[in-house]
Amino acid sequence: MAKIIIVGAVAGGATCASQIRRLDKESDIIIFEKDRDMSFANCGLPYYIGHLVSDRHQILPITPDIFKEKKNIVVKTHHEVIEVNDQQHVVRVLNHQTGETFDETYDKLILSPGASANTLGFTNNFTFTLRNAEDMDQIDQYISRHKAKRALVVGAGYISLEVLENLYQRGLDVTWIHRSDKVNKLMDQDMNAAIFSEIDQRNISYRLNEEIESIQAHTVYFKSGIHEDFDIIIEGIGTHPNSSFLRSSNIHIDKQGFIPVDDCFKTNIPDIYALGDVITSHYRHVNMNAQVPLAWGAHRAASIIAEQLSGNKHITFKGFLGSNIVKFFDYTFASVGIKPEELSLFNYEMVEIKSGAHAGYYPGNTPLHLRVYFNKDNRQLIRAAAVGKQGADKRIDILSMAMMNQLTVDELAEFEVAYAPPYSHPKDLINMIGYKARNI
Repeated sequence: MAKIIIVGAVAGGATCASQIRRLDKESDIIIFEKDRDMSFANCGLPYYIGHLVSDRHQILPITPDIFKEKKNIVVKTHHEVIEVNDQQHVVRVLNHQTGETFDETYDKLILSPGASANTLGFTNNFTFTLRNAEDMDQIDQYISRHKAKRALVVGAGYISLEVLENLYQRGLDVTWIHRSDKVNKLMDQDMNAAIFSEIDQRNISYRLNEEIESIQAHTVYFKSGIHEDFDIIIEGIGTHPNSSFLRSSNIHIDKQGFIPVDDCFKTNIPDIYALGDVITSHYRHVNMNAQVPLAWGAHRAASIIAEQLSGNKHITFKGFLGSNIVKFFDYTFASVGIKPEELSLFNYEMVEIKSGAHAGYYPGNTPLHLRVYFNKDNRQLIRAAAVGKQGADKRIDILSMAMMNQLTVDELAEFEVAYAPPYSHPKDLINMIGYKARNI
């Protein structure tokens, strides 16, 4: 029987606690969460703001009381771990409701503190970031109470794109800016053209290579010289890992603030594990470090840590593939493998195909663009990307499995598709990539 302390109660921390309890009915498990809520559906936040998801309880299905009743796990929200003494096995905790601090001992410590949203630093009551359910509620309530009509979205990552779409769907007049001309950076930039066609189709105003210079009252002054009035501003300009509270400990943190972990998600300190947005690990299909702050990795890590603590040392992490996807209006943008900027580290070749997502004579066919990169030295897949109104997710998931098993680009010709006219072609786009690669 051990005393297990977990820092953070969202995807990584809450799931890890559940998995530990599944295997260990006796140990004391305590989770400290600095924010108001636990185990909320982080990826669903923009869709609640857009009222596509109307039931708030679908976003916030679990409370500490429910967790305690069903799993015998204690969750203390508004409790922030502010210091770790790894030599004495003690964490210092700040209770944000009372302002008091106290020490808690542990036998095993699991770090899942996540990341915080970057901000431009403007102080007013109508500029928001969207990191947690508290932010979601504040944005939703502000729009309703102030009858907001004009919104400015800053940034070009997943959160910005999803917020932009959902504010538009809610009926707001949205303007979008980004400080460079590179958007949705996990995609090949030329494959992002559909983002702009979707925006143009809806007459949404946007400016690239644009930044905010100052804000006075509700007037925003831009570096281009333009100034406009907005009712609400949403910043989606990236995140940074919540690791500063570990600086006084002996836990290794890299220059970017991430915690390197091994294949068991152990840190450099015995009895301390880490998972989620705060860690850095490695790719599965190539020999490179990888930092992939997405939901799948947190859930996989949670399961592996639980197995390790239960004594099952054979289940370890084999690495990330970096699978990712985003919906933007009618289009899906998905990729898997190394990032575009990492391609230069390889002797690679690219093969692509543009075709209908399914049989051309079947109604509703739409274009699908599939691109695959492979290592010319061994012909193995290193990256793939897909854009289309339908079928992009399916192809990327298949190619993820291919990468996971070290398949070569030529072996894609052997992929046996579940074919019927509404779904595919007798030779799927993936098959065609394999056939085309024979000529390279």
